[in-house]
Amino acid sequence: MASRLSVAPMMEWTDRHCRLFHRQFSSHALLYTEMVTARALTHGDPERLIGKSEAEGHVALQLGGSEPEVLAKAVKIAEPFGYSEINLNCGCPSDRVQSGAFGACLMRDPGLVADCVSAMKDAAQSSEITVKCRIGVDEQEPREILPDFLSRVSASGVDHFIIHARKAWLQGLSPKENRDIPPLDHALVVEMKGLFPALEIVVNGGIMSLEEALPHLDAGLDGVMIGRAAYHDPCAVLADADARVFGMDSPRTDPSDAVRAMYPHIEAELTRGTRLNQITRHMLGAFTGQPGARAWRRVLSEGAHLPAAGPDLIEQALSHVERRAA
Repeated sequence: MASRLSVAPMMEWTDRHCRLFHRQFSSHALLYTEMVTARALTHGDPERLIGKSEAEGHVALQLGGSEPEVLAKAVKIAEPFGYSEINLNCGCPSDRVQSGAFGACLMRDPGLVADCVSAMKDAAQSSEITVKCRIGVDEQEPREILPDFLSRVSASGVDHFIIHARKAWLQGLSPKENRDIPPLDHALVVEMKGLFPALEIVVNGGIMSLEEALPHLDAGLDGVMIGRAAYHDPCAVLADADARVFGMDSPRTDPSDAVRAMYPHIEAELTRGTRLNQITRHMLGAFTGQPGARAWRRVLSEGAHLPAAGPDLIEQALSHVERRAA
């Protein structure tokens, strides 16, 4: 059920502070980590790279890589951290990812992807293994290659795919342009659900609000993933999600309550040497579109980097939105 609505993995954004803030708005949405390369995890500090708290709830770890044995080792390292899902990235088009022979370029080699996820499944004890992919890359014809990709990869035992409904152009477009320029084909993702009814298929790409997400669920897809819209306006995307997406008898979350619910985490982090702005940078969009939102952002942007900044500064910023709302 958690994958009915998820917040996409976003580099330099969906860190543990961001995820905990998003969790204040929805108890049920699935939250993703930033992508972590399997090699970095096997050679680095796991706690620093993938540490999370139980308060974050259902969280999926996204791994990047194309070497089955390294991915399997990364899964074994990650399992004790309690991730609900471990996802293989087959959709990122950045040059850095391409140079490592993984990400979207894996769309050209479904056999290798099948080997990777098979190794990951063998290594996993409790986490579900999933794949996030594109509808194709470069000159590939999506209606030809996507069914073959899903068929060959699912034969390895993976039955959960998140499909970004755009091609990725590996040459000529930047990662940002690859999020905007290739045309969306949400209908193709629905077609894939019809072709593979036993698979769990989640659509991603160009979905900007909860209102835009719900028709995809009505069309028979198993879930919707939202990225930057959820980051820039978490209240609009997540505050009603428990009731409208998950059918829970839950009141709408007030953004002021979500902010104040972060105080214990903030105070604990400040004692560890974390600067306030490392946390509040993810909270700037809490009041998007509401009176006083600009002042909220200004107070935090100007003061949260200072060594003594703490919850008192956040209360000062909240006074602008709460006074305007009253």
